[in-house]
Amino acid sequence: MRSYLRASSDAMARLFSSRANYWAEFFLDGALTVLLVYAGCRLVESPWIIPLALVLGLLLFSFVEYFFHRWMFHTRIPLFERGHRMHHENPKGYDSLPFFLPAVVAIGLAALGVLVMPAGFVFLMIGAATFGYILYGLSHFTIHHVRFRQPLLMRWAALHHIHHHHPKTNFGVTSPLWDILLGTRYVRRNSAKT
Repeated sequence: MRSYLRASSDAMARLFSSRANYWAEFFLDGALTVLLVYAGCRLVESPWIIPLALVLGLLLFSFVEYFFHRWMFHTRIPLFERGHRMHHENPKGYDSLPFFLPAVVAIGLAALGVLVMPAGFVFLMIGAATFGYILYGLSHFTIHHVRFRQPLLMRWAALHHIHHHHPKTNFGVTSPLWDILLGTRYVRRNSAKT
């Protein structure tokens, strides 16, 4: 029984490390983002709510990205640690969550959110957070697959490459905001004494 479970686990890991899974997640999340933002725009009563909800959703996602990367992926929790360790061993791989899981989580959060907040606001916020997740996926993929020539983009990508060499720093991929606020941004120590 144990060998069957191990074989099943390995088969699932291969499936979720495939290009097909990686890009299916991107397209499913894109469709969900459009649907949620469209529904949210139709349901809100005041147009000023739209930018507020979208900004809050992106800010929410940036913290979720930091939270999971720091406190879930760099832990001893096998479900999270194994997949993230595979990424650190092969940064150009296609390791990702099962393509349907982020969409299921987003729909679940939206369903819970409408119990305590107006539906239009919740749909816009979760739609923006889902869009943030798409930006994260594209950013992460680009950082590992493109060699930038523009200095600003080179510095942005370097923040994540530093994380691969100093894994207790630079947990934010799309933004250094939470690394700065929570003190985990990598700071090079001066080797020369002043």
